[in-house]
Amino acid sequence: MGRRRSRAEAEQLVAAYEASGLSCIDFCRQQELSLATLARYRKRQRQTQGEAATGNRWLAVEVSGGATVGSGTANSLAIALPGGRRIEVGRGFDAQTLVQLLGVLERH
Repeated sequence: MGRRRSRAEAEQLVAAYEASGLSCIDFCRQQELSLATLARYRKRQRQTQGEAATGNRWLAVEVSGGATVGSGTANSLAIALPGGRRIEVGRGFDAQTLVQLLGVLERH
């Protein structure tokens, strides 16, 4: 029977695999890990992330009373994300494109 890993160790292995650029087979060989174990860890992480994405989450929101927000105007919305990322959209933006962009950012 293989070594039992904590959830944090499993998440670190998944992150290392995704950052490695290696195939599953090569990564598992290098880490002395079975393909089934890596697949199970990845599935668990996807499920956990899916549950977090659909759960109710409260976010801190700051409303600016000034005429401008950053470089934008009073008719724009700005979202400051962790890590210094910032998204700013003006009136008439394409909501579907914004949803796609947020999805990409949440995965990284």
